This record gives sequence, structure tokens and C-alpha cells, in this order.
Amino acid sequence: MEQGTVRQKLVADFDALPGQLRQAARYVLDHPRDVALLSMREQAREAGVQPATMTRLAQRIGLDGYDSIRGVHAAALRGGEPRGFTAKAGVQVERQKKRGDRALAADMLGRIAAQVAGLGDVAGLDRLEKAARTLSGARRIYCIGMRSSHAIAWHFHYTLSMIGDRSVLLDGPGGTGMDLAGRIAPGDALVAVSVAPYTKATVELARLASSRGAALVAVTDSEVSPLARIARDVVLVPTDTASFLHTMAPAFAVAEILGALVAGHAGDAALAALEHFDAQAEALGIHIQPGRKRKAAAP
Repeated sequence: MEQGTVRQKLVADFDALPGQLRQAARYVLDHPRDVALLSMREQAREAGVQPATMTRLAQRIGLDGYDSIRGVHAAALRGGEPRGFTAKAGVQVERQKKRGDRALAADMLGRIAAQVAGLGDVAGLDRLEKAARTLSGARRIYCIGMRSSHAIAWHFHYTLSMIGDRSVLLDGPGGTGMDLAGRIAPGDALVAVSVAPYTKATVELARLASSRGAALVAVTDSEVSPLARIARDVVLVPTDTASFLHTMAPAFAVAEILGALVAGHAGDAALAALEHFDAQAEALGIHIQPGRKRKAAAP
């Protein structure tokens, strides 16, 4: 059995797994490098389950034991599949005390660089291409992201707002942005951004959009996240970091890439919209232009 087959079986069986097995399955899906390199006991500790649970998980998908799962992941790693990220760091404060600010900053920057680079593997590019085509074919594109995911949804919406009027950000004063969700219909798409711990309102809105026939594009951190399990297209973004707060840097990269791909698909229409955008910015004096001096205010 190959790594891809193991992952497919775990995803297919995920909803039917009892609590501890589901917890173990999520660990395997979310930490492929650690599965290859760490012992079963270390992985069980990281996953918060007993070592015997890891063995039962392997048997659940037709393998003799957990060493088989470790073996296929190790073979994939040796074969040049994405190397993933460094092992989990200790508590941020303790590490800062022991190694200093520069070490923590270097660790975080190294992880972010590896994570963003990992988006460019074959599977990642396939996901980005598929999501971009779904969005390009949509009548209207709704965007939702809350808490740490809000900035990602806003950035993607802002990019699309420069090339047309198809994008709708489900955000507004007093929670009024959600009122716009009532207009979601077949032919539309919803870009929903959420990573663990998942925001309940985002997931509920995604379910609503899907039930109304809209294409759901999820930007999320796991193949078995609440969004991934109901989405048409899933773009996976790692969030592991040495900081106390999960990183959203890879998600920002995805927002920029999807925005650029959708703009490219729009062709001449996008160019015309950008010309209008530039003209408006010039007329309103929004941006500081090099070499220009502001007129002094009249006395």
C-alpha cells in the first residue's frame, strides 16, 4: 500500500471512526513527515492517544500494524515527496528564554519559507489550479473568514474588487455582512477560510452556501477539517509555528495566488477594470506619486 492510498482510506473512513481513532487519523493526515520519522510512542503522545490506538488505526484500514503506516510514509519521504516542516517546538516562552529572540525569529521564518515553498508541490498546484477554475466560472464570488482568517478573506476580496464587481465580502458593521449571504444561489462560489480552532459561524455559512448550490472553495489546514469535508475544492495551508498563534502566512500566499489566477482568466475584462481602478486612484489622489509636491494650503 502506498502513502496516497493510506491517506485516501483514512479520509474516506474518518467520519465513521470512533473518537480516539479519529484523533489518531487526524494526526497521521496532518503530520506526514513526523509519521515517517518519529516512533509510534512519540506519535501517540503527540496525538494524545495510547500507542495501541495507532495499531488499531492501521488494522482498521487493512494493515498488519502501525509500522506499515510508518514504512509507506518513510518510503515517500525518501522518494522526494514534500518534506513537510520541522518537528514541533517546545513552549514558545521557554524556547525564547533558552535560545533567545533571534533563534525563535529564525525558526519561525524558516518554517514559513518551507511552508510557502511546499504549496508549490504537484498536489498543491493541482489544488490551486482547480480552485481558480471553479472561481473563474462563478457568477459571483462570496468571501468569508473570521478571527485570524478574516484578513485572508479580505485580502482575496480586495484583489478581486480591483478587477471587477463579482466579489462580495460577507462582513459589515454590526454583523450586517451576513445578510448578503441570503443572495447566494446556484452558479455562485463561496471562498471560506478557517483553520483550527474552526469558527462555527464560518462552517455553518459554508453549509448554507453548499445547500443552495454554490461551489464551496475551502482554504483550510486539514483534509478532514469541517470545511474540507463539505467543499468542492480544498486548498490546504499549513499553520504550524513556534509561536503561540498559528501562522497565516501560507494562507496569505494562497489568497494572492488565487487572486492572480482568477485575474488572468478574466483577460481583457480584468485589464479594463484595472485601467478604471488606476484612473480613479489618480483622480482621487489616493496614492503618493514620486516627484510630485503637494500644494501648500491657502492662508
